[in-house]
Amino acid sequence: MIHTVIYLGLLISTVIIILGVLQNLFVGYLLIACWFIFVVISISRGVRVKNILAMSFIGGKKSLVVIKILLLIGAITGSWMVSGTIPGIVYYSLELIRPEIFVLLTFLISCAASFILGSASGTAGIVGLPLIIIAKGGNANLNLVAGAIIAGAYFGDRCSPVSSSAVLVSNLTGTDLFTNIKNMLSSSVIPFILSLGFYYEISRLNPLKMVNSNLTIEILNTFKIEYLVLLPVLVILVLSLAKINIQYAMLMSVLTASIIAVFVQGHPPLQVLNDILFGFKLDTKSFLHNIIEGGGVISMLKTCFVVFAASALAGLLEDIRAFDGIKNFLTNMKLKGSRLYGLTTVVSTLTAAFGCTQSMAVILTDEIMRDCYSKEENYQFALDMENSCILTSALIPWNIGALLCTTTLGVNMYGFIPYAFYIYVFPIIYFLYFWNKEKLKCINGNLNSKGIRSHLKW
Repeated sequence: MIHTVIYLGLLISTVIIILGVLQNLFVGYLLIACWFIFVVISISRGVRVKNILAMSFIGGKKSLVVIKILLLIGAITGSWMVSGTIPGIVYYSLELIRPEIFVLLTFLISCAASFILGSASGTAGIVGLPLIIIAKGGNANLNLVAGAIIAGAYFGDRCSPVSSSAVLVSNLTGTDLFTNIKNMLSSSVIPFILSLGFYYEISRLNPLKMVNSNLTIEILNTFKIEYLVLLPVLVILVLSLAKINIQYAMLMSVLTASIIAVFVQGHPPLQVLNDILFGFKLDTKSFLHNIIEGGGVISMLKTCFVVFAASALAGLLEDIRAFDGIKNFLTNMKLKGSRLYGLTTVVSTLTAAFGCTQSMAVILTDEIMRDCYSKEENYQFALDMENSCILTSALIPWNIGALLCTTTLGVNMYGFIPYAFYIYVFPIIYFLYFWNKEKLKCINGNLNSKGIRSHLKW
């Protein structure tokens, strides 16, 4: 009876979230509504309100590390815009555009930008939007270009040193961030190479008819573009590779960008501080007004609220043991290798659809699947989550991970999915790697067994 009520609560919560997202309601409010549903269920089971609030706070507290990173990402984005760092990235990227391989370059540029920014939505806004504008000018298939942008955006969102999702997975699994990144880069080689081939062929079949040069001209008219403006990027990459705490690395990058904004771009210090806190804005008359803008600490507050609300809900669900029945069933299956990863992918897809956020998918998958990995290394669990939760969220149209990108790019919610090749080929290749490894092990075992029997007979 208890599990029936909990499962009914999960079903109602899922319906609330899906309908709410389709009505463009703020996901944070929807998560709070779901939290209230389980507060009522908890009270009906005799749990004291004091304990409910305590468990919710403990769950929410787990997100504080990620929230710090999110706020720093907002600061970095604002400072990189006012310093000319992001315009510089866009400018040098636009110089690489070749009509005959436009889609391939779109994917590569998005990969590079997302690795630097660590954010899929940030990549979509900073690099993706200009690329979409170029695509419009060249009469390209916007869904195709959007698929390449979002696929590239999730390359870095998954494995960048400044990715909040990578930090979240590291925090939940108790693993080292940089070791995780090394593992993620190793496992991404084959999917990345296959994606290059896919986007090259698509580019060849769908060449861009023209290249719009207005962006390059307007960037040069608005910012002082020189290699020095890329220094904040170099700072964060060097410090990250030196394994300096990522928060300190991000702060140093913000400081470097602020100095460049004052002494190279000529902005007053108070204006730079304002842009870091509230986001960068150009004059409405500027051609770049709706292209290069945003960022800032304040811009991340809604996302922080969503992460905290998701973590608080997860803490409450953990306290009332909402997933115990499911967890026990899955744990008793005693899966490993390809089957365990396949199960993790299914669970992560369902949690991404239910939670509507990438962070909620990670938190719930960790809660449900943790015991299934009791005989595996934490690093294996972390890698399996990175290769499932982080990617599958981008394929759920109403998940904020996909919705922010499609909304920013102004494309159809569903049309990009067939062209986001890297995102959906990655889990397939990773699964086949496990499956092939197990098959070879089985064949070698049989051969050794036959060899032993032959030897004994002889």
